[in-house]
Amino acid sequence: MPTIDALSNRLNEYLDLQQIRSVRRAYFYAEQAHDGQRRKSGEPYVTHPLAVSSILANMHMDHQSLMAAMLHDVIEDTEISYEGIAGQFGESVADIVDGVSKLTHLEFETKAEAQAENFQKMVLAMAEDIRVMLVKLADRLHNMRTLGAMPPVKQRRIAKETMDIYAPVAARLGMRDVQVELEDLAFQSYYPMRAKRIRRAVIQARGQRKDMVGSIEEAIRARLALERLPGVVVGREKHLYSIYSKMKAQRKSFSEIMDVFAFRIVTETVDDCYRILGAIHNLYKPVHGRFKDYIAIPKANGYQSLHTELFGARDITIEVQIRTREMDAVANQGIAEHSNYKMYGDSASAVGSYNRARKWVQGLLEMQKKAGDSMEFIEHVKKDLFPDEVYVFTPQGRILELPRGATPVDFAYAVHTDIGNSCVSCRINRRLAPLSEPLESGETVEIITTPSAQPNMAWLNFVVTGKARSSIRHFLKNQQRHESVELGRRLLNQFLGHYSASIDEIDPDKLAQLLKEADFSELDDLLEDIGMGNRMAYVVARKLKPEDKVDNEPVKDNQKPIAVQGTEGMVIQYAKCCRPLPGDKIVGHFSSGRGLVVHRTECRNIRYMKDDPEKCIYLEWSAAMDDEFSAVLKIEVAAQRGAIATLATTVSATGANILRIDMGEKEGQLSTVDMEITVTDRIHLARVIKRLRVIRTVTRVTRL
Repeated sequence: MPTIDALSNRLNEYLDLQQIRSVRRAYFYAEQAHDGQRRKSGEPYVTHPLAVSSILANMHMDHQSLMAAMLHDVIEDTEISYEGIAGQFGESVADIVDGVSKLTHLEFETKAEAQAENFQKMVLAMAEDIRVMLVKLADRLHNMRTLGAMPPVKQRRIAKETMDIYAPVAARLGMRDVQVELEDLAFQSYYPMRAKRIRRAVIQARGQRKDMVGSIEEAIRARLALERLPGVVVGREKHLYSIYSKMKAQRKSFSEIMDVFAFRIVTETVDDCYRILGAIHNLYKPVHGRFKDYIAIPKANGYQSLHTELFGARDITIEVQIRTREMDAVANQGIAEHSNYKMYGDSASAVGSYNRARKWVQGLLEMQKKAGDSMEFIEHVKKDLFPDEVYVFTPQGRILELPRGATPVDFAYAVHTDIGNSCVSCRINRRLAPLSEPLESGETVEIITTPSAQPNMAWLNFVVTGKARSSIRHFLKNQQRHESVELGRRLLNQFLGHYSASIDEIDPDKLAQLLKEADFSELDDLLEDIGMGNRMAYVVARKLKPEDKVDNEPVKDNQKPIAVQGTEGMVIQYAKCCRPLPGDKIVGHFSSGRGLVVHRTECRNIRYMKDDPEKCIYLEWSAAMDDEFSAVLKIEVAAQRGAIATLATTVSATGANILRIDMGEKEGQLSTVDMEITVTDRIHLARVIKRLRVIRTVTRVTRL
């Protein structure tokens, strides 16, 4: 069992005496606070915070992080408050402890919601001090090491959460050692049988591969000695979860994965890395297209290394990673290495890793502000934790790292939120391309914007980054509110007009009373509710009418239909059943949560309710219409070659746009064609129908 004395001896390597005394004082404080508490395994509870501090000590974390690790469960599990810790150990330590503490004082409907809320709180704390996540990762690592004491159901739940959130976060922060151990421990708890079989196969394969690994190592060492290049050569063994993931993702057998021999060469300088690469390529033939230079273009988490694949003897594949000692330390410890290097002089790799991590956390903070709730936020974060990146260029030559599968819309939002919101098209390597096209490494992307543009809801079907997804949703939510408020204002003014009143003239006391009854804080909330169809405008108008007007005496002259302009956006929908066009007589049906749905007055779906003021309101088209509307035509045409082409040419000549053509069943010599087109109004549609009826092969044209 670890002891505080053993930990203190290890801390002598890099902390001064006063700092070690502070860590010891935090330990004894935690020991007293947790007195009488025991873990599920039966050990005294204080062994857990001591083990978490030991994990951080292995990373050479600063004394405040170690003190926070000692105290990280004190706020949650004891009577001691944030103020108590701040008074004893300072606000920095108390802030880290508070960031790591779980949200036990809040009630959630599901465990998933509690986990999402907890992670959201940690992100907010990380924005202030990134050490919060390092302590949390160490806490989770020790909990995973001792997970066997938990019931099987709880083991699986914690293991799933670790695989979904904590291991990818460790990877994103460049902490490979922590990531690998978390993945393997979670894999063994979530899939115990699969882990057992893969471990057994690895042990068996290890014996068979020993001679081959030794001979390749020796050949590489001999070549480096011949070229007088410094470098330590070690064989790398894939961890269990990595093997399982590759088997699953690449649909390969265990033997195919294990046929690849992996080595790492650690040297002194960047110049040595490239010279060693040349020497290795002279020793074995490189595989075309399998070389990656992560030194010149580091990964998003700060990882730097040269990767190459080689053909060895007997058709075996050799993977080689070449990096400096400093890069190797950052690859294993990630941003934790930053605090270590701060004491001994700056390291470009460690500082780069730390700055990238800070940038990522700031991005998370921006997403958190735009997300509607913690569940939506955690969904965006999961989208953002992709293991693979593509590297693309702006026209000015700036490099952006994006997840694999990212599109030009993701790229636009990565440059700036305003660029994403106003983008209309793009050029990839100077050619026009669809906004949904997945990007490849090395491509140059140019975004074309216009001030009047706005995000499209369809973009949510293909964007992959959390920032793009949260920004689009945030914009659409705000847009819907704005449109709902405007529609609600028009509807309420319409019905207040029956009493010779308007919104500007209503009694403030009556309005305040109504807002209180409806539990709204301001008038816009009430107008939004009306615009979304959740509250009837005429009922609200009756409550807000002037005192001298009675319900059965509305002013007849003001009973005009509301004008529909066709560009109202998300709160006015056009019914698919009757597809109204400007020129048709129309009526609006209030649909809760959707706003106003416009139907033609003769539509069968609206006939039974169109005279009910609670359900419907009469509408008219605005004189200035500049939108296009869809209509569906049913055309009976003689079955002969080129008939569809003739129909399409005729429709296009009238200025209408064809959205869809469906060929129906053939009855004798006649075929039925359903054609969906866009037109500006009823007159335009009549012109299209007239032109179609002139065609000799067409026998009937009907508007559906």
